[in-house]
Amino acid sequence: MNYQMIETDDALASLCEAVRACPAIALDTEFVRTRTYYPQLGLIQLFDGANVALIDPLGISDWSPLKAVLRDTGITKFLHAGSEDLEVFLNAFGELPEPLIDTQILAAFCGRPLSWGVAAMVEEYTGVALDKSESRTDWLARPLSERQCEYAAADVWYLLPIAKKLMIETEAAGWLPAALDECRLMQQRRQEIQAPEEAWRDITNAWQLRTRQLACLQLLADWRIRKARERDMAVNFVVREENLWAVARYMPGSLGEL
Repeated sequence: MNYQMIETDDALASLCEAVRACPAIALDTEFVRTRTYYPQLGLIQLFDGANVALIDPLGISDWSPLKAVLRDTGITKFLHAGSEDLEVFLNAFGELPEPLIDTQILAAFCGRPLSWGVAAMVEEYTGVALDKSESRTDWLARPLSERQCEYAAADVWYLLPIAKKLMIETEAAGWLPAALDECRLMQQRRQEIQAPEEAWRDITNAWQLRTRQLACLQLLADWRIRKARERDMAVNFVVREENLWAVARYMPGSLGEL
């Protein structure tokens, strides 16, 4: 498939001007999140039904044209399993795509598995087996290889036509209003920054603790997520979850016991 690399402000402005005439686009992102709290944007993929664009964020300083596209309610934005992508957009631009439709949610309302991946979706609808070997590649390293670019382009290339089919299927099943409501809820949840005092709820075995131990875990998890955000560090690089839980469980009374 053909794709266009967007590596300058002028190229991005031209792309977005053309996209503003489109009723719908497919979006995807590639990012790195190994040691950081916030995802590091490596690439944005956009397909408008005619052309695939791979937007390289490392060479662009003026994002206002893309922000205008994200805000344009006349353009429907399709993503697949887009929760993390929304976090990327919010962190990078302070914007979320609007309106947004997640094809994984549409598929779930049509009876597919809740965690149906894009590769399985593409294979069912087109018979094409996507090569997903580049999914864990370093998207911040440059130059990007041809294989990386083809991998990135494929997701949006297939996504847009499949999304249109899923919209028809979901409507025929009578579930389209409910599916769109779920997409809006997903977007709303992503906009709500997790309160540090609620971070303990993400600790796997919190339910095993007694009341006093749980109160200790709440304070520890609150402290950990604040430090992670302050230092832009993955939470487990601040303190590993199992160690946090153990401190709450045994509640050491001194540094020596700790």
